[in-house]
Amino acid sequence: MSQSYLSLGSNMGDRFEMLRQAVSQLSKSPSIKVIRISSLYETDPVGFTEQEPFLNMVVQLETELDAFALLDVCQEIEENLNRKRIVRWGPRTIDLDILLYNQDNIQNDRLVVPHPRMDERAFVVVPLLEINPEFKIADNFEVEGVRIWKSYNDIETFLQDVQTELQ
Repeated sequence: MSQSYLSLGSNMGDRFEMLRQAVSQLSKSPSIKVIRISSLYETDPVGFTEQEPFLNMVVQLETELDAFALLDVCQEIEENLNRKRIVRWGPRTIDLDILLYNQDNIQNDRLVVPHPRMDERAFVVVPLLEINPEFKIADNFEVEGVRIWKSYNDIETFLQDVQTELQ
């Protein structure tokens, strides 16, 4: 079994429901076991800033899939949830990024692991540190634009939660 960490984000439509559906689809994959989920964080957009705030989270999983097959699953989930790639760093229904895959270093046209900008982005680092406090970050790292939105202790509660309980 391989260990991987994924970053999930959404800023279009029902953001919470998009994250919930993405985690649900990951957990239903026979080759993937979601081990841990972070809290949900509302975050300011990065890059293209003229858009709505994101909800972000990180999930830790174990998988029998190699990194490229895991990427295929992530892209299939994005497609299932109507992800459109129109503007780089623009609005999206859902975004799934592989942050880490074991201790592997992968660099090719389809996939770069560790994710090349993960340690520059508070919306990734904060939830990653929540579920893996041993993750090393730069000494000068600044946490800006990241606010706790909802805490979760387990995946079952997250998958059963409904939007009305969050308001």
